[in-house]
Amino acid sequence: MNAIEILKQHKIKKSIPRVAIIQALQKRKHPLSETEIKEMMGNLYDRITFYRNVQTMIKVGILHRIVIDNIHTRYALNNCEKGDCQHTPHAHFYCRKCNEVTCLNEVDIETEIPKGYVPEELEVLIQGICNHCNTNK
Repeated sequence: MNAIEILKQHKIKKSIPRVAIIQALQKRKHPLSETEIKEMMGNLYDRITFYRNVQTMIKVGILHRIVIDNIHTRYALNNCEKGDCQHTPHAHFYCRKCNEVTCLNEVDIETEIPKGYVPEELEVLIQGICNHCNTNK
């Protein structure tokens, strides 16, 4: 799906910054930092507009946020190719060498929790050296 179709599907207003954010994430295929998205947006970037749009798109399920530590955050597009942008729980891998974050959709992180608890978010961040940086393959 293209950016306009994704926004339309989620019944949120099409705006140039929203389209630009989605397109940036579609081009790279891996989670991006605000700085990386900013560079791709060029003159369309405005910090307040960026955060408002990201918050809106996270709320409706288009994007998800990956917090690496208290300083570094990445944003990823949920899988919208089949017309359904549901965020399925998955792990993320942060490479300490190249600083790239990868969504590990194939890693099952479903877990049983005690009765009476209502999970709302599940975050798993694995840190180490990615397969591209690993010289001991």
